Amino acid sequence: MDAEVERINWKFKAKDWKPVVYLKKHHSHQEIFPFYKHADLCMVTSLHDGMNLVAKEFVASREDNDGVLILSRFAGASRELRDALIVNPYDIEQTAEAIRYALEMEPDDRAARMKRMRETVRENNIYRWAGNLITELSQIRQEPKLPVGAA
Repeated sequence: MDAEVERINWKFKAKDWKPVVYLKKHHSHQEIFPFYKHADLCMVTSLHDGMNLVAKEFVASREDNDGVLILSRFAGASRELRDALIVNPYDIEQTAEAIRYALEMEPDDRAARMKRMRETVRENNIYRWAGNLITELSQIRQEPKLPVGAA
């Protein structure tokens, strides 16, 4: 990863700009928020379910309704955030095309997609999740225990 970031940045850098900002450490929400807020796009390309909070934090941070989310089809959030550009992260060409499309997307389309995703994140919050979990648990029917030897 280090070598690839260095290769890309060396090839495409400008005087005061580089395409990949690679920060290799744990970041607090306060540290990462400005990156979410100013990024043109956010890629969450998990190879298996994961990174859902990163995707949702990016969407929640975009009060300006701008930015594009590129999301792995393997991330659970892809079932909720249907206005993201959904990719198979094993398909390099498809992922590259999604990046191109995201960067060239019309502002009105970006805004409409982000607005719908923000509504989804707002509606499907922790309270709804907990309520749904409790409802499902309350519907589990407990089978009566049979006496020993009875079948």
